[in-house]
Amino acid sequence: MSLNEKKNYGFTGIPTFLRANYVPLENIEERNPEIVVLGIPFDEGAPFVAGSRLGPRSIREHSLRFGGPGIYDFKKDQILEIDRNKMADIGDIDVVPTDVSGTFNKITEAASKVFKQGAMLISIGGDHSITYPVVRAIEEPMHLIHFDAHADFLPIEPGFEHTNSHAFTHINEMDHVKSMTLIGYRSVRESSGIQYKAAGNKVIGMDEFREKGPENMFNHIPKGEACYVTIDIDALDSSLIPGCVSAEPDGMFYRELKNSLVAIAENHPIIGFELVEVSPQLDVGTGITSYIAALTMVEFLANIIDNKHK
Repeated sequence: MSLNEKKNYGFTGIPTFLRANYVPLENIEERNPEIVVLGIPFDEGAPFVAGSRLGPRSIREHSLRFGGPGIYDFKKDQILEIDRNKMADIGDIDVVPTDVSGTFNKITEAASKVFKQGAMLISIGGDHSITYPVVRAIEEPMHLIHFDAHADFLPIEPGFEHTNSHAFTHINEMDHVKSMTLIGYRSVRESSGIQYKAAGNKVIGMDEFREKGPENMFNHIPKGEACYVTIDIDALDSSLIPGCVSAEPDGMFYRELKNSLVAIAENHPIIGFELVEVSPQLDVGTGITSYIAALTMVEFLANIIDNKHK
């Protein structure tokens, strides 16, 4: 093997997401990528245990394990191609510890620049508070699809307004958000799903989810209308995700989450998506939680691209 021949093993190379080219935010206009990856290493919205700030780095590292032109889809018996030349990883938001509003402004500014460029944004958290500053950067009307064991819809109180349990309380007030759909809600520790539903949003618990099946969760959203998708890793069952502080039992199996995301990709244009709440320092030695997070993102991306070309 010559020195110039690269095998791209998962433990080699600079860990951008899927080995996409690193492009500074200020250069994306000239590069004009179709897909932009942004790391948001922020976890000051997590009142219980911090650590998801390390998620973007770990998920990027595990994404290096997906080499080749794309991924093999067993159901379709074909390669779903991912053209890395159409992607750009713009690195991480420069988080300023203790300055939540300042950091959120940086997130919104970066996301806004990506959306105005016409690119799809893939964000890697971080805790779930980051959804608010990302979604407020979107200008076009869209539906928000929210995979989570928790509703994250607590009331706003002075000094207690930007935790990972408040994002969707803020988003509910945004005019461009046509609907919010929560899927996987099951935590017995909190009841803000009642308020989520009372505000006119759809809440789908695990019993209803399993009764109807992943493919039938989004019939209330008109086909062809744009969606933004936010995935809390705790939508999955706690047995699958040791590296998540908010994990709950009786969650989705990987196939159920995957099939749900495939159904969204088949029926809706995706403005952007994100994955949050992976805490690598809690994980087992293999990094299985970060790997599942990377796998979820890669398979969803591959299906978005595949359906975009049909």
